[in-house]
Amino acid sequence: MAIKELTFVVCFWIVCSAGHEFFSSTDQTAQLVEKKKYLLMSFSQYIDAEEKNVEAMKSAFQNLLPLYSDPVDPEEFTRDPVAAYKLLRQLRNELIYIVKHIRLSFYQCNEYQYELEFLEIPQPEDLNGAASGLIRLQEIYKLYPENIMMEMSLSADEAYHVGLVAYYEDKFQHAFLWFLYSLNTLTEYSTTNKKDLLHYLSFSANRFGSQPVAIYFCQQLLNLDPTNDEVKVQLSLYRRHHFMRTSNPDIFTLNTESSKYETLCRGEVDERTSRRQMALSCRYSTGGGNPRLMYAPVKEEVEWDEPRIIRYHDIISDREIEILKNISRPLVSRSVTKGGVSKNRTSQSVFLEEGNTVVARVNQRIANITGLSMESAEHLQVQNYGIGGRYEPHYDAEDNENERIATFLIYMSDVEIGGATVFPKVGVALKPKMGSAVFWYNLHKNGKVDLNTEHAGCPVLRGNKWVANKWIHEFGQEFRRPCSLSYWE
Repeated sequence: MAIKELTFVVCFWIVCSAGHEFFSSTDQTAQLVEKKKYLLMSFSQYIDAEEKNVEAMKSAFQNLLPLYSDPVDPEEFTRDPVAAYKLLRQLRNELIYIVKHIRLSFYQCNEYQYELEFLEIPQPEDLNGAASGLIRLQEIYKLYPENIMMEMSLSADEAYHVGLVAYYEDKFQHAFLWFLYSLNTLTEYSTTNKKDLLHYLSFSANRFGSQPVAIYFCQQLLNLDPTNDEVKVQLSLYRRHHFMRTSNPDIFTLNTESSKYETLCRGEVDERTSRRQMALSCRYSTGGGNPRLMYAPVKEEVEWDEPRIIRYHDIISDREIEILKNISRPLVSRSVTKGGVSKNRTSQSVFLEEGNTVVARVNQRIANITGLSMESAEHLQVQNYGIGGRYEPHYDAEDNENERIATFLIYMSDVEIGGATVFPKVGVALKPKMGSAVFWYNLHKNGKVDLNTEHAGCPVLRGNKWVANKWIHEFGQEFRRPCSLSYWE
């Protein structure tokens, strides 16, 4: 604060004197002597304060340095969603801390202004989004807080934040379990206090419908402050609700009921589906006799027969994948749905034009393999999924003119757990396999949407998921995939 005040004095005097006239008044010239004395005194004080600030910055730097002394690969570190969440919180706090110390310096306007102006610091919305991703992983994969923290644990404060996000998303059971974990891990260094936790534990249990548990934690809260009339009223209300309710769901045990989408994401494939898939075939394909593939056919595997879903193996090299990633990294932004930004799709993506030779080569390879025209196709879209990244069940096509007749989805990374592409209507789950791609038609030959092509990208539980997709449109396919007037085709 002292430095800011002194800086203001120096700058104010310089700015004010810059346009002032002295030669026309000897008195004004004489007053400059006193101003010089005052300025020298301020300058001396400023130097003392700046030296203290430099010592503070050195101390801050030494405290932060050990955190980055180990050669940790950030991409490897973020394979665990809990670790990624902790890293996001840590980086936000540390970046704010660094900027705060830099801005104390009088010289930052010359040396660091550009860096500070364009420095992007994670916002509270980012932390909330990361916590929401963890909660969605718990919902899909039926995980308790202890399960999702197998590799790295959260502190009481971090768990409290995840609980708050779950609470305000009306996911009261998950909120309760995170608050309970936070309560059990409180330390003398935690900023979260027991009173707030008991408050939210009782509220979460009440909103979930577990009245005995709500009463228990509300009583614990009253024991902390027996004179709190508001808590007394709340406790009385809970007891009245308890007598009126006919059931009290178990808030400590997660519900095992799941949608078809969720069971497929967990790898719970029906036995009949597995037997049907085993009867499907693999072959080398020339894309219907394409000259470019005659001497280098692609490996084709039928993943499902109706709708026909084909996987092509080894269609893109590791080097091409890295080039596409490097092109995309500075360009990606939040992915959108037809309705704009949505919680149903948590990834960042970019459409790449054919200016790059690798992009052009991949597009040509897709045309060769599918035998379809790229005349009206969309640009190649590269996507990277976030913490708990997913794309909820959706269709790629609608009943509009020149719709997306087909989808070609390239997997640019392996994913350890989760991240499958699932088709809930037919019970098929496709695991990402780096270098492979899956292809299917979204439309029947009669132009109607194939309702069995509803699909989803499951949340990533362990790993980093990169994909590239090409949406191919109807125009230009008249002679490559002729239309049919049959209702059944």
